[in-house]
Amino acid sequence: MPRAASPTARLKAALGAPAAAPLGVLAGGTAAAAYLYGTNPHEPGHFLPGCPFRFATGLLCPACGGTRMVYDLMHGQYVTAWHDNAALLLAAPFALALLGRWAYEGLRGRRWAPRIGGRGSTAILTAAVAWAVLRNLV
Repeated sequence: MPRAASPTARLKAALGAPAAAPLGVLAGGTAAAAYLYGTNPHEPGHFLPGCPFRFATGLLCPACGGTRMVYDLMHGQYVTAWHDNAALLLAAPFALALLGRWAYEGLRGRRWAPRIGGRGSTAILTAAVAWAVLRNLV
């Protein structure tokens, strides 16, 4: 008769499963979105982290305004979301597609990671730096 696995062994196996990481990210994102839905980041007095780059330099980073953008999207304020961070708004569908693929493959028992070559990495970095410079000049 085979021995039953210990609770520790079962926990290690579950956390090592291909679906564990994407489902954890999805659960964390859902919890954060639920909190954000009721917390207006445009108003002071909330418990939301600030941008460390902006704190240190006084400049906007490529992702600054992302929290406000998500809040505005959840409340149907699309024009305001565009003004909060247009580049991040354009990139969001691609990020959601990658998360969906990661979760899909994980649920099928396969590990998956997107492959971004040198040119792709250079293009992403160049776009982020250009966006940061442009939004701080305007």
